[in-house]
Amino acid sequence: MPEVLSPDQIESYDANGYLVLENQIPPEWISKIRSEIARFEAEAAGMTVSNDRLDLEDTHTPENPRLRRIKLPHTISDVVKDLMHSDHVLAPARDLVGPNLRLHTTKLNMKSAGYGAAVEWHQDYAFYPHTNDDILAIGVLIDDMASENGPLMVYPGSHKGPVFDHHVDGVFAGAMLPAENGLDPKDAVELTGPAGSISIHHGRIVHGSALNTSDRARRILFYEMMAADAFPIMGSMTRWDGIEDYDTRMLCGESTKNPRLKDIPVRIPQPQPDVPISIYEIQKGMKKRAFDTIK
Repeated sequence: MPEVLSPDQIESYDANGYLVLENQIPPEWISKIRSEIARFEAEAAGMTVSNDRLDLEDTHTPENPRLRRIKLPHTISDVVKDLMHSDHVLAPARDLVGPNLRLHTTKLNMKSAGYGAAVEWHQDYAFYPHTNDDILAIGVLIDDMASENGPLMVYPGSHKGPVFDHHVDGVFAGAMLPAENGLDPKDAVELTGPAGSISIHHGRIVHGSALNTSDRARRILFYEMMAADAFPIMGSMTRWDGIEDYDTRMLCGESTKNPRLKDIPVRIPQPQPDVPISIYEIQKGMKKRAFDTIK
């Protein structure tokens, strides 16, 4: 029996590739995460270049600090790690993927008021193809999210279609243009909601987000995970340091050494561009962009 999702919600996710659950995360958790963000913003103020913890906006200066992303926040924040292991996050994931879940990665995207960076249209699965696509991302809304905040947008049902070509001139660029791939921009749906809501999107769904043009921050914490029997295909951008390390990423249930194979489309994200491993830097390889760049 499902733990938290209704049969209608599970059916909707299967058909459309996304869900929004309002007020899923209690206010006390959101308050603690905001305090953690303030700690990292203070750290960023003393930086001149990005590092392995914090990714700075292109327009960042020490005098006018602008933080774009907190990298792998579960490794540097006990609050983020504890929320990741809570039923607030894992229960809906188990309802959709099953009891055995493995962490892929975490990130906290910071879209600050007035300039927060856009993320071009892409499919997560284009970055990390696996043996099956029981892969999803749960986004925790740290702030109220409306149209002007540059919310996550998705193309419903695109998770059942092809894995689109994310290359430019033969080099992986981590993005695609919907209009050039048969998708109608009018079909894109915004995933909005109050702080404490979560979005869930399938690893193959086409998604992206525009600049934050509002006077309010739009911060979202992503937990990306997969079924334990989904193993990375060679050439994937998934970190692989051996099965022992891979098993340390189990979130719940039991690990396995038996990959489950599914007949799904696959593209390998190779060759890689000679840039830092960041979606923002990789997507600079696009010759045309769907969204405006930072002011």
